[in-house]
Amino acid sequence: MEIWDVYNKNLEKIEGKTLVRGEIIPDGLFHLVCDVIVRHTDGTYLLMQRDNKKNFGGMWETTAGGSALQGETPLECAIRELREETGIVSQNLKEVGKIVSPQTHSIYVEFLCVTDMDKGDISLQEGETIAYKWASRDELLRMKENELVSKRIWQFISDLSYKS
Repeated sequence: MEIWDVYNKNLEKIEGKTLVRGEIIPDGLFHLVCDVIVRHTDGTYLLMQRDNKKNFGGMWETTAGGSALQGETPLECAIRELREETGIVSQNLKEVGKIVSPQTHSIYVEFLCVTDMDKGDISLQEGETIAYKWASRDELLRMKENELVSKRIWQFISDLSYKS
């Protein structure tokens, strides 16, 4: 059983309350989700293909990430998810934004990891992803709706490209 902390829309933890993964989250309450955009020093971005048995199976994700476990800070969650889903071990993550989604009862905290690792050293998490590739910003922005799990990350990709 996965237990989450409960937050209000301002990412303030509500003490004494928890959520259980899979149970309905009441309106006005949120759980924390952390995503990590991985950009290589050559300017390409890491994409991972979701396992066919998962929701959105076969589609590409632009981030490594997931729900924060009870007691985890956003940074701790991002570091853990990055390691679990890609094999990348990095403490050097930069927060690049937040998105509050009342529809999913989630607060997404977005991080950037810039790496110069060997691009062939990605370790995929069994049951989560089945393939990976590195794509340029332009290739990523040209991907079709039925290829990409979430386009909400495009805002950050565009912003990051111009800030670099």
